[in-house]
Amino acid sequence: MKEKKRIVILGGGFGGVYAAKYLEKALGRKDDFEIILINKENYFVFQPMLAEVISGALGILDPVNPIRHLLRKTQLHVREIEGIDIENRTVTVSPGFRPHAHKVPFDHLVLAMGNVTDFRGMRGLPEHAIPFKNLADALYLRNHVIRALEEAAIEQDDLELRKQLLTFVVAGGGFSGVEVVAELNDFVRGVARKYRGLDPSEIRVVLLHSQDRILPEVSEKLAVFAQKILQKRGVELRLHTRLEAATGQEAILADGERIPTRTLVSTVPSSPHPLIETLDLPKGKNGRLIANSFLEVEGAPNIWALGDCAQVPAPDGGSSPPTAQHAIRQAKVLANNIVTSIRGGERQTFGFKGLGKMGSLGHRSAVADIFGINVSGILAWWMWRTIYLMKMPGWGRRLKVAASWTLDMFLPAELVELKLNRSMSLAQEHFEPGEEVFQQGDLGDRIYIIINGQAEAVREEEGCKTLLARIGPGEYFGEMALLRKTTRSATVRCTAPMDTLSLPRREFSLLTAYLPDLRKSLVEVMEKRTHDNQQRLKKAEGQ
Repeated sequence: MKEKKRIVILGGGFGGVYAAKYLEKALGRKDDFEIILINKENYFVFQPMLAEVISGALGILDPVNPIRHLLRKTQLHVREIEGIDIENRTVTVSPGFRPHAHKVPFDHLVLAMGNVTDFRGMRGLPEHAIPFKNLADALYLRNHVIRALEEAAIEQDDLELRKQLLTFVVAGGGFSGVEVVAELNDFVRGVARKYRGLDPSEIRVVLLHSQDRILPEVSEKLAVFAQKILQKRGVELRLHTRLEAATGQEAILADGERIPTRTLVSTVPSSPHPLIETLDLPKGKNGRLIANSFLEVEGAPNIWALGDCAQVPAPDGGSSPPTAQHAIRQAKVLANNIVTSIRGGERQTFGFKGLGKMGSLGHRSAVADIFGINVSGILAWWMWRTIYLMKMPGWGRRLKVAASWTLDMFLPAELVELKLNRSMSLAQEHFEPGEEVFQQGDLGDRIYIIINGQAEAVREEEGCKTLLARIGPGEYFGEMALLRKTTRSATVRCTAPMDTLSLPRREFSLLTAYLPDLRKSLVEVMEKRTHDNQQRLKKAEGQ
């Protein structure tokens, strides 16, 4: 009996899921190959509709499909991918409930891992910017925005904090950024009227874009239309503006301007999955795998690539754009060519040129370029919804989406904040010079350990400020208020770009309760600092 070939697909986006779907169709009743799909989630996200989760136009689960419902003949491994061994033809995935090695051998490997938001080299963005790539990001952003509105509605003492809470910044003016800012703007301005303590005029929504116009993917006419619509609805457009850094309280622009905000969403930059970088396979300047017109990676037999992580030649020259419509058609060609390599036959080449581009602007408006014809406004919005509804896999999911859209026209927006995390736990935070980590008199809620950078502790009494200490890498601060269960005795201010690890009061209390030696050491340091501070204060009074 001939041994079955094993096809392993990495990634559950458009490329991976549709490649498996076409392979299943080709498999039919034969049993000469098996399909394994490895993805960190057990669902497929219909990305074009993801932004509508923010506003509640769609329910949390409406734009997703369980992969097991879509792919009946495919083995699904819900695991993180940890390594790819091209030479030995194995994929290593993360362990499950037991920490044992889990390797998946393959005969054919399909790389459809998409791209990821890449904040490397951008100060504070990994810690404080919210990416927008998957369902978890959309849900987190929605909960975060509702929480910001709830806090702002009752914050009357700290006007600067209130300003930060009511300022929402989105970086990136491509389709993803524009759709996010449109839904976000509609949502916050629409629900602000539900809060007695909020005035919609206080809300500030900002879109940052480094080019001279948003939506570079479409014609200038459509881009200008989109700009006017967004501005009319209250979005502040900042063109020729690049985001350079971030803290928990500010978005810092390349020209030095600082926008006070507690909500920063970044849809740029993107790069192929980090594992792609580790592979000894040919890549383009953009880091994407170089594939030929058969979707096979150059010089690597039986290694295939498609979608956002692949550089696929376009029929008119250049590279195929990383869009869903191209990934779906690449998947069909790729599946045919894998089956051909197993059973024999003639290979197909990828020759799809694209049908057009569409983007939603929220509130019954959109822009579309269909077969070179520009459409905008409510007609484009109707086309956007109709076309994407029909493209969504599964009639059951289409009915749910259609029902949600219909109800959204008559019912008010949901304001439920789902608190999914029981604790903020250990967190890494970034601070910029001049930013206060906490102020004298604040409640003690966390202890901070400096990774790099520098800060200073200053106490103010009767209008006189005294420098108590300068703190650097490897040192910690904030323990006094936690140990004594009092308010902060000094203000700690960042003096050089600083990264810290911070531990919440609850976890800190558990550690010191069960590690008496640790508590003893912390108390000794606290007593020494208290003594040194008293000496400095006496010296300052004497002067």
